[in-house]
Amino acid sequence: MTTVSIPTSLRVAREGRLSRLWATNPPLVALGFASIFLLAITAILALADPRAITGAPAWVKPMKFAVSTVLYTFSLVWLLSFIQGRRRLVAVISWASTLALVVELILIVLQVARGVASHFNYSTPLDAAIFSSMGAFIGLAWAMSLIAIVLLLRQRMSDGAFGWSLRLGLIAAALGMGLAFLMTAPNAAQIAALQAGAGNGILGAHAVGVPDGGPGLPLLGWSTEGGDLRIAHFFGLHGLQILPLLGLAISRLYATRLNPRRRALLVWTAGLGYLALVLGLAWQALRGQSIIHPDGLTLAVVAALIGAVALAAGLILFTARPSEARHA
Repeated sequence: MTTVSIPTSLRVAREGRLSRLWATNPPLVALGFASIFLLAITAILALADPRAITGAPAWVKPMKFAVSTVLYTFSLVWLLSFIQGRRRLVAVISWASTLALVVELILIVLQVARGVASHFNYSTPLDAAIFSSMGAFIGLAWAMSLIAIVLLLRQRMSDGAFGWSLRLGLIAAALGMGLAFLMTAPNAAQIAALQAGAGNGILGAHAVGVPDGGPGLPLLGWSTEGGDLRIAHFFGLHGLQILPLLGLAISRLYATRLNPRRRALLVWTAGLGYLALVLGLAWQALRGQSIIHPDGLTLAVVAALIGAVALAAGLILFTARPSEARHA
């Protein structure tokens, strides 16, 4: 099994050359730059098109998905660069993920152009087929992330702490992607409407306890009146950037102060704390509780989580002996 050298794997980022970046992973890099172009186009359309869909400006959804795709694709390019000796599997992950995300973006833009909701829309056979296709292709992207996790788990790293931050970051992203499937289940109000023969063709929702499209946080749109599953989805996906950067910082800052085992434990503490945060946000949303109006139980759980992470990190940092620093 090949051991990856961290400085070698970071060469692409240091050189900053487009040709080198392109050679690393052509399909994902092409999608990343195409998504930047889509972001620019949808930002212009969001200003020029006055239409609203589900209570939000029509082109805001594809604009958000373009941003998310840019971050996800370039992060995945970086993470996959650490997998050595598995070129065919890496190529499969890259091309399949690219296909899935391209189809997702195309279908979202198509539905906005038609002036209808892209998500949870079963109003017509065409709308149902489009949303079902989106779900199937996102399922493909999710499966590719699981394969990447397995490959990273099998890959030896020269810096164990940083290696675990990569794995935990991808696990967080897979968790966040998986939580999105909770949104596809019809809620109680939709089931009751269907039983009464008064359904509007929408099955599933971002919000819990309140209808989609109500008052929300600026730009993000997260409900300020009820639960919102997009919050846990958001933080899970962006664990793909947050945890590896945190692992890199820990490896650099504590390279001469902590031995490799303690650095890895510190990364594990941060990673498990982050995963618990994502699950806690999902739990809060499923209880129909707005992110800006936590109840006493939620605040107690948050305080316990912060306390547990702080205690574990403190024990790792302050029980290290000088001899360990010399060894590091």
